[in-house]
Amino acid sequence: MAVKMRLQRHGSKKRPFYFIVVADGRAPRDGKFIQKIGTYNPLTVPATIQLDRQKALEWLNKGAQPTDTVHRILSFKGVLYLKHLLRGVKLGLFDDATAMEKFQTWYAAHETKIASTNDTHKKAEAAKKVYVPVAKKVAEPVEEETAPVVEATTEASVEASVEQTPAAE
Repeated sequence: MAVKMRLQRHGSKKRPFYFIVVADGRAPRDGKFIQKIGTYNPLTVPATIQLDRQKALEWLNKGAQPTDTVHRILSFKGVLYLKHLLRGVKLGLFDDATAMEKFQTWYAAHETKIASTNDTHKKAEAAKKVYVPVAKKVAEPVEEETAPVVEATTEASVEASVEQTPAAE
């Protein structure tokens, strides 16, 4: 039996909400599942993810295969990094305390990065909502330039210009 970690869709039309579940690969998407390990709400900014890290790690160690989206969620939450560190402990590269220390430092840096991103997003949203009235420009008086001097035309100059143009026949 191929066990998958995948999303199970809930919510109404155009308002998705997902459960992160462990299910048999042959079961329908929204059908029977073995265990619910978390939730994912993509509509909030940033997306809300609640995940039981220990259950997810247990299922990964048992051989459950995450789908692409669940793989990204597990990576974002640090479950895959924790699995990687625990494999290093199993191979004898370092002890369990060192692995947990590495994970805690990564997690603290990750949380500060997320918090700064959220702050930036909130500031951008607040800037969009602030209404700043545009000051109207007052028309400045236009200085009149001196008009070019136009030579006065005389009847003789008009008759001369008429004679120069060929008559259309």
